[in-house]
Amino acid sequence: MPGIMRLKLAEDGVPEADFSKGSVYFIGTATTLIRFGGFTILTDPNFLHAGDHVHLGYGLMSTRKTDPAMEIHELPHLDLCLLSHMHGDHFDRVAAKGLSKDLPIITTHQAARDLKGKGFRNLFALKTWNSIVVERGRTRLKVTSMPGKHGPGLMNALLPSVMGSMLEFGTVEGRILVRVYISGDTLIHEDLAGIPKRYPDIDLGLLHLGGTRVLGLLVTMDDKQGVEAIRLIRPKQVIPIHYDDYTVFKSPLEDFRKAVKEAGLEGRVIYLDRGETYDFMVPASRLTSGTMHHAE
Repeated sequence: MPGIMRLKLAEDGVPEADFSKGSVYFIGTATTLIRFGGFTILTDPNFLHAGDHVHLGYGLMSTRKTDPAMEIHELPHLDLCLLSHMHGDHFDRVAAKGLSKDLPIITTHQAARDLKGKGFRNLFALKTWNSIVVERGRTRLKVTSMPGKHGPGLMNALLPSVMGSMLEFGTVEGRILVRVYISGDTLIHEDLAGIPKRYPDIDLGLLHLGGTRVLGLLVTMDDKQGVEAIRLIRPKQVIPIHYDDYTVFKSPLEDFRKAVKEAGLEGRVIYLDRGETYDFMVPASRLTSGTMHHAE
């Protein structure tokens, strides 16, 4: 697979990987801990508290309305961080100070430049559809950058570049056991149609919702776009995140719940409160027969 970056993680002191199950723990905003195959992955680290302010650029600010479910010093050992883009509600001053400067971070080229200026040393910048393969022991994770568009028209050029992520967890022999899609802060746009064409079998999708508005313009999916994303990208199960946490989030989770019910999609959506965990199991058939194969 020429052109794909590779990262080999140290195996010292790491227990044998369990391929039968994994979990998603919701910390708040777009911050989660994803665990599978012995990997622990942090997404979009935001550890500010209710009442704290973030700068969104161009003199715009937003106030956090919720507290994170854990403090940064309570995090377990991390193997990777996935960052969809550089905004204060996705990588805040607490993360900049509290995370190890050697933590591998997978993100956009623009965010990687900003993080380098903050002293982070282990940065992997991806363009859309490009990938990095991370291995440790028998576990192989392929992370591929998914298309994202943070704003409509000219507004998109004024906002940070953004990426979604496709996580393909599997074995070093090439078998894929679980696919997890993370939308990043994107609106529905035509390039998203390429995702189900390349990945027709997605187990779980984490959708950034909230209906964020900047200068009155929608810059993250609201309830209606969230439902459209489920229909377009077709993950088997969906967890909404990035909602109700900041004053710029104008589309509450309750609106998404209603839209999901009206669309007849209730059976596919899992709702987590901050501090709750979703545990998922890998079908025994995948563990024995290798019915899923990796996409080049």
